[in-house]
Amino acid sequence: MRPCKFNLLSFLILLVTFLFAFVHCEDPYRYFTWKVTYGDIYPLGVKQQGILINGQFPGPQIDAVTNDNLIINVYNYLREPFLISWNGLQHRRNSWQDGVSGTNCPIPPGRNLTYAIQVKDQIGSYFYFPSLGMHKAAGAFGGIRIWSRPLIPVPFPPPAGDFTILAGDWFKLDHRRLRRVLENGHNLPFPDGLLINGRGWNGNTFTVDQGKTYRFRISNVGLTTSINFRIQGHTLKLVEVEGSHTLQNTYSSLDIHLGQSYSVLVTADQPVKDYYIVVSTRFTRQILTTTAILHYSYSRIGVSGPVPPGPTLDITSSVYQARTIRWNLTASGPRPNPQGSYHYGLIQPSRTIMLANSAPYINGKQRYAVNGVSYVAPDTPLKLADYFNIQGVFYVGSIPTYPSSGNNAYLQTSVMGANFHEFVEIVFQNWEDSVQSWHIDGYSFFVVGFGSGQWTQDSRVHYNLRDTVARCTVQVYPRSWTAIYMALDNVGMWNIRSENWARQYLGQQFYLRVYTPSKSWRDEYPVPKNAFLCGRASGRRTRPF
Repeated sequence: MRPCKFNLLSFLILLVTFLFAFVHCEDPYRYFTWKVTYGDIYPLGVKQQGILINGQFPGPQIDAVTNDNLIINVYNYLREPFLISWNGLQHRRNSWQDGVSGTNCPIPPGRNLTYAIQVKDQIGSYFYFPSLGMHKAAGAFGGIRIWSRPLIPVPFPPPAGDFTILAGDWFKLDHRRLRRVLENGHNLPFPDGLLINGRGWNGNTFTVDQGKTYRFRISNVGLTTSINFRIQGHTLKLVEVEGSHTLQNTYSSLDIHLGQSYSVLVTADQPVKDYYIVVSTRFTRQILTTTAILHYSYSRIGVSGPVPPGPTLDITSSVYQARTIRWNLTASGPRPNPQGSYHYGLIQPSRTIMLANSAPYINGKQRYAVNGVSYVAPDTPLKLADYFNIQGVFYVGSIPTYPSSGNNAYLQTSVMGANFHEFVEIVFQNWEDSVQSWHIDGYSFFVVGFGSGQWTQDSRVHYNLRDTVARCTVQVYPRSWTAIYMALDNVGMWNIRSENWARQYLGQQFYLRVYTPSKSWRDEYPVPKNAFLCGRASGRRTRPF
């Protein structure tokens, strides 16, 4: 047998070929440059100072494909610090990009920050928004569409068009005055109106061709109220909720709670004319309404007749609708469990966390709390303090995992601990008379149950353990509970918050520290080299590469 000879040239050719293939198999990059400025806007007919992105209100749409890398360079031309967060994007292994005060130092005036975000294993409809103070009341929000990769089957034919609707309540008071109202210990007043894509009554027109089907992606980007969405004379076929393809049920209208996003198909199957697109407030005694126009091509007949009414205070119909939103188990595409290695209904949760919201007065001022703890932002982002092991900023366990029996609410920088790869049950318990909307950054969770009154272990009998939808924002009805299952498969410091922005600002939020002792980049990326360092992290170094 002849001995094998080492051929250096062949080895080098093989190595170069491998490296070339590796480099060129990297997921695509999309680059964005955003300039954040003040600008005059007139959303309700009154001049206001808005926050614009590239001169636009709402801001530019982000379009991406599953696994794309988004490089978003944000220049802050405001006279105050600024941050953008990404509602629904999971930032796998990378809570550094989350853009909230617990993970990031703000972008100082006159400076810029480049976000590096991969939309790993995600599809669907989301939005971005400014996360500091009450900036969200001034604009700087926009839509995010993540498309399926080519050749991945989608459970409906390609629509003739794809429209984004960013709807929600709006105030004539500017964001600084709204913030002062809250800091003086009061809740916000009732909103002054509703907007659709930054405009009031009939301020937007969506043009369709008769006989064709269109996709509408609707997000509630408001501050304080649930909304109802409907289109005069047309039905809505639900196809996607925050990244989950759904059973394609048909509705005459949809309740969309704060922070939630839905995709519906609308077929232009009516006579050629114009029709109202309607958004109205839900569960408010004073009903606010606004409209846009669905315009059929070649129509010469404008909108007519009364604006179609929607549901108002009735909760039963909203609960029924929520129960009918189910996962399409036959659809392809990214899922919270893309490898199919488990089914959520077959796993026993390792523990139960109960989160109860409340509205206490602390030191004579209105606050909001979770399990009796009203969150106070520290002087240093929690993620930086954790990374650099800076003592005294927070401690894990500063919020209990169950509500206390007393009424002694207190202020605290609240951080709850959890372990990587835990599978947990979280129960949101609401003893107040208003609908709550909860969001969890970095995750998509399974909404396994709704119920009235006090949750107990017997409530699990009524869980949907087969085909519940996975999403990132969920509502809790008055004097009721909502239960979710969540696989803690994303290491980081993650914000759990009320999507009611007054409640969030005044303390109804906390951070979940999902921890692993591993220092491997396989589990979590290190601090970005371009991260701003502030507070007690000032003067430290990030990393050289």
